[in-house]
Amino acid sequence: MGKKGGFPGGGMPGNMNNLMKQAQRMQKQMEEKQKEMEDKTWEATAGGGAVTISVSGKKEVVSVKLKPEVVDPEDIEMLEDLIVAAVNEAMRKMEEETSEMMGSITGGLGGGFPF
Repeated sequence: MGKKGGFPGGGMPGNMNNLMKQAQRMQKQMEEKQKEMEDKTWEATAGGGAVTISVSGKKEVVSVKLKPEVVDPEDIEMLEDLIVAAVNEAMRKMEEETSEMMGSITGGLGGGFPF
């Protein structure tokens, strides 16, 4: 009775070693880029520049800048909305760039492997 399955020609072990080395290189690149991205900041504005927000790659708000004319005690809700909009846009920019960077390292594989 012959073997079922198996690897014709025994070529798979060499390919597996190459895949492991490639995965290790990819992991190292991702770790380096992740550290680089954590130190980077992204900025977004709302209300025509009345509110400016900066966020880090650690998903933290780093700074909030308000133009004096946007601070209206009679319309706190508008200021709150502008801050939310600017934070969301800054986070979106950060996530988009981080995703693009990771995609460039993995070659668009996502979390999968090419087999």
